[in-house]
Amino acid sequence: MDMTADPSPVTLEIVGATALIIIDNPPVNAASHAVRAGLAEAVAKAEADDAVDVIAVYGAGRTFIAGADIREFGKPSKDPILPQVINGMEACSKPVVTILHGTALGGGFEVALGAHARVALPSAQVGLPEITLGIFPGAGGTQRVPRLIGIPAALEMILSGRRIGADEALKMGLIDRIDEGEPREVALRVAEDIRAGRLATRKCSDLATTPDDAALEAATADIKRKQPNLFSPLKAVEAIAASTGPLEAGLKLERALFMQCIDSPQRAGLIHAFFAERAVAKIPEKDATPREIASVGVIGGGTMGSGIATAALLSGLSVTLAERDADALSRGRGTIEKNLAQAVKRGKLTEEKREAILADKLSTTTELADFGGVDLVIEAVFEDMEVKKDIFRQLDAIAKPGAVLATNTSYLDIDEIAAVTARPADVIGLHFFSPAHIMRLLEVVVADKTAPEVVATGFALAKRLRKVGVRAGVCDGFIGNRILSHYKKVADYLMMDGASPEQIDRAVTGFGFAMGPFAVSDLAGLDIGWAARKRQAATRPPEERYIPIADRICENGWFGRKTGQGFYLYPDEGKPTPNPEVAKIIEAERAKAGITPRDFSDDEIVSRFMTAMIAEAVRVLEDGIARRPIDIDAVYLFGYGFPRFRGGPMHYADTLGAAELVRRIETYAKEDAHYWQVPQMLRDMAVSGGTFAALNEER
Repeated sequence: MDMTADPSPVTLEIVGATALIIIDNPPVNAASHAVRAGLAEAVAKAEADDAVDVIAVYGAGRTFIAGADIREFGKPSKDPILPQVINGMEACSKPVVTILHGTALGGGFEVALGAHARVALPSAQVGLPEITLGIFPGAGGTQRVPRLIGIPAALEMILSGRRIGADEALKMGLIDRIDEGEPREVALRVAEDIRAGRLATRKCSDLATTPDDAALEAATADIKRKQPNLFSPLKAVEAIAASTGPLEAGLKLERALFMQCIDSPQRAGLIHAFFAERAVAKIPEKDATPREIASVGVIGGGTMGSGIATAALLSGLSVTLAERDADALSRGRGTIEKNLAQAVKRGKLTEEKREAILADKLSTTTELADFGGVDLVIEAVFEDMEVKKDIFRQLDAIAKPGAVLATNTSYLDIDEIAAVTARPADVIGLHFFSPAHIMRLLEVVVADKTAPEVVATGFALAKRLRKVGVRAGVCDGFIGNRILSHYKKVADYLMMDGASPEQIDRAVTGFGFAMGPFAVSDLAGLDIGWAARKRQAATRPPEERYIPIADRICENGWFGRKTGQGFYLYPDEGKPTPNPEVAKIIEAERAKAGITPRDFSDDEIVSRFMTAMIAEAVRVLEDGIARRPIDIDAVYLFGYGFPRFRGGPMHYADTLGAAELVRRIETYAKEDAHYWQVPQMLRDMAVSGGTFAALNEER
């Protein structure tokens, strides 16, 4: 029977003595207000029905409750809130069982924890991923999970936020049984088993958590060591610690700590990052039909080219790798083999699948003529315009009609590259980030004549490769590297004026970045930046301050990790250490320039570094290279190690305010008026009180 006369995402059906509660809120049965209210009412009605002795809850469609309703993020909660619904279910005088299929995550799995038994289909996945959003399970998860599986396992599950398959969930004790069939038939069968005593039921509130102070102390120490900037993990540990007492008291503390996380700026940053990943898919070309891509040709078997080839192979595409000679080709194939072996080691691939990929999906060649039948060609050779133009002239004559011709250039003018072909509409930039088979960012760079369906193809490829595609316009460095080139200068200025590379890197990682600017340069290869600087030398304004320290390092043949030394030394074993020869170069260059080094605090380093980043990001917006501030945030979150809890550079800028940023730039401009200039957009925002968040809504 329908629970109400109005359409509802929750229905109650009586079959014999079983009450079936069906949640039907497509596409993922999110725990919206209507679902919460419907579930609470259905449980109450079933409990009050004398003919009912077992209540079974399941989801219609492809999943159980997949989690919270993202449309309600940031909005005031409406009663009944999820803890009330779950507590009411647990308190029910009749046995309640949940049937889990698809994904039961976050609040969805907390609903299941409120039941008296949990049965999963083999394909089900459970988890509590709230930690990735700057919060933790706040509807009883920190209290009920430890009662089921103990404190150490609960800490691992909640602090990692990982998904857990049905088999592992059963072994852990998170679920009570795995059963085959459709959710409805399983629900009816399980209800009979409960009646017959073949499936025991119990309430988590009746279970006791075994104290484990050592596990709690170890988790706290680990968080402070590995995630010193994060707020919610420590609060989660505090909540889990309370699970050894009465449930009611634990739930009360959990809620108080949860609300502290809700009010934290980190939560706002992490939610913004969550939405950024989805927002970037909204592009002007969204209605264009992507071209079919089944086969890919990759030109260049170096670190980048082999990484791109690996990513394509892992997604099921056929790949032909081209290099200039057999030795280079052998090295490239060897790198791909190592990458795939690492994927096996990480559990991303089976050994059998790796062997099949190498046997059936990967071919190699020294002849570009072999690319005549591929659907997509990605050029990933050295950053030299003439080399790239020569390759595209050849591809123009070789590639089949409709093939997409892509360049992985980090800086160069794609319009100029496209112009050497008779098919500029087929040319696009696909800027991967190293290591390309691991890094999630893919800048889809749209040239002046790139066809809409080719842009759509770039985004379809990003999705297939499980990458975050961000649309960018053509300029020197596109979005990410253009901004990087600018703020890297301020790091160089700080180095020249008194800070060491390691202090700058330490200050930046203390802010939350995965790596500092000099460690990043070593990872990317110092020769790439050196080539860009030499290319730009002829057009460099005479008033621009130029720091030659990195050039001196490169002149020694030290290009970073790939040569074993750069700003740091990279031993075969152990961690990188500062390169003492670089300290000598810095000292010599300071002496030549007549600079007396001065002290910088870590806070001042971060202030200058971030202000420079934001200023250039605003200019990227002004020039239309990025369409929206959130696109810049996504680039930096997924490609440049920007601290996710800060939401991205433009979200962080809003936390400072435009007026404060203008004040900083004008202060620094007293030292260097050429470098420190206030973008007009920022100045206007300082006057109007505008925000970058508002620009995201307008564009």
